[in-house]
Amino acid sequence: MKATVAGPQAYLEHTIERRSDDLLKHLLHPADAEVWVERGGVEVLISAREVRVGDTVIAATGTVIPVDGTVLGGEALVNEATMTGESVPVIRRRGDPALSGTLVEEGRIRIYAEKVGHHAAAARIADFVEQSLNVKSHTQLEASQLADRLVPMVLGLSAGTWAVSRDWNRVAAVLQADYSCALKLATPVAFKSSMYRAGKTGMLVKGAGALERLAEADTVVFDKTGTLTCGELEVTDSIAFDAAFTSEDLINLAASVEEHYFHPLAIAVVEAAERLPHQQHFNHKEVEFIVAHGVASVIDDKRIVVGSRHFLEEHEGIAIAPQTQVIESLKRQGKTLLYIGFGGGLLGVLGLKDRLRHNSADTVARLRGLGIERIYMLTGDHEDRAGEMAALLGLDGYHAELLPEDKARILQELSAQGARIAFVGDDINDAPALSGAHVGIAMHQGAEIARLAADITLLEDDIARVADARALALSTRGLIDSNFRLTVGLNTAILSAAAFGWLSPVAASLLHNGSTIAILLRALSGGARVVSAGQSSNQAPGDQHGKPDLKQEVRHKIG
Repeated sequence: MKATVAGPQAYLEHTIERRSDDLLKHLLHPADAEVWVERGGVEVLISAREVRVGDTVIAATGTVIPVDGTVLGGEALVNEATMTGESVPVIRRRGDPALSGTLVEEGRIRIYAEKVGHHAAAARIADFVEQSLNVKSHTQLEASQLADRLVPMVLGLSAGTWAVSRDWNRVAAVLQADYSCALKLATPVAFKSSMYRAGKTGMLVKGAGALERLAEADTVVFDKTGTLTCGELEVTDSIAFDAAFTSEDLINLAASVEEHYFHPLAIAVVEAAERLPHQQHFNHKEVEFIVAHGVASVIDDKRIVVGSRHFLEEHEGIAIAPQTQVIESLKRQGKTLLYIGFGGGLLGVLGLKDRLRHNSADTVARLRGLGIERIYMLTGDHEDRAGEMAALLGLDGYHAELLPEDKARILQELSAQGARIAFVGDDINDAPALSGAHVGIAMHQGAEIARLAADITLLEDDIARVADARALALSTRGLIDSNFRLTVGLNTAILSAAAFGWLSPVAASLLHNGSTIAILLRALSGGARVVSAGQSSNQAPGDQHGKPDLKQEVRHKIG
């Protein structure tokens, strides 16, 4: 009987909670099955599996880099968010490192392959996930164990009753009051009910063990990009170095040429211009795109260039040094800078930052109120940006400029110190941490591998759901504990009454089954409700998406 009940349930829970290792590895394979390599001075297309250490791999626009290595030549703008968490694409040129699993957004580079196949970063993540899933054992419910021990106890009690009373009615009443099935049923029903409620409120919980471990957690560790932040840049500073131009003029000028460019920085500038109180479009000639640097055009017979410092200094010969003090100040604040040159001189600079979710601080505060003792942040982003954000949110600590294996290592160190960690992430680089943590929570818009590796997946792009999940887990644990006490208390009383001959077999059966049904109904409908703070939280000042009003946020600084 025990095997009949436990077998299918264990199989279904295991299937829901974890996918096969083959699927996990498949999801981490490079998007391209074939790779261009340079052999004997000739570029040839080969299978990704045939790439060897020492090969020169060609990665062009739209290509996912298939190996770890060093750039030999060329120049490209590479989006490394999936591996480092860095929200801004980086320029890669000769001598720079190249990571597998990252995307070439623009340009073309030649890469010396140093780690290929299972040794590349993306494959190492897959192996780490596989090991973590194998190590994490299935949580055994105490109620089921107690129920198994209860059966011989009841049989012993019935034998004792017969020995003392020689009354078969008493024996029958005792057997009717056996409540091992009630113990086995009440806890799973409560868990399944809570999992159903979780789905209704925007959370997919992959098994009872996930809720149980989340209730046990005392430490929450967030990845930064895409969790605490939206993963989208926004303009926070517009600084004109020419008194003839205002901060609004600077944004309008940049947006006029950037509107033809689909780069995260360009999109942020255009969105900033659209929110200005006095939007203006400057007529310009054909826009020139300079790969991995920026854009250039002509307005009023003057050349305008918008891009990186390297672009303006090295390619355009525009002096940046006179404004070093202002620029360094912005960098210390963790800003990403976009330089605008006009008529051969530096007209101004725009400061951009990854936008913090409007309810991140509220979520952190709620988690503390729900018993979380420590809250940390891990990120591949720069130290200065991470430090500022950690201070703003009042976190207990942070680690910046991390590689994927660093995140997993830090979680292992915290776990060795006794921390029970709930990790919240969204990207491929978070998969090892999600699978290796006490409980992993994946964001709604995260990578598929992150959602598969996690124990809980948010169905809405709202970080408040993390606190909702914790509240639900605590509520469920409270419900299960109270149901357990009720089951044991009521049925022990019924069992004792039956043994003393105070109940007939029919009465014992009615009382036992009635109390069991009542407790099951309580498990279905009571205690596991969770109020969704994410739906009631007030948005930060700004538009309906929580973006700030540029009339208030853009500051005009000179010198």
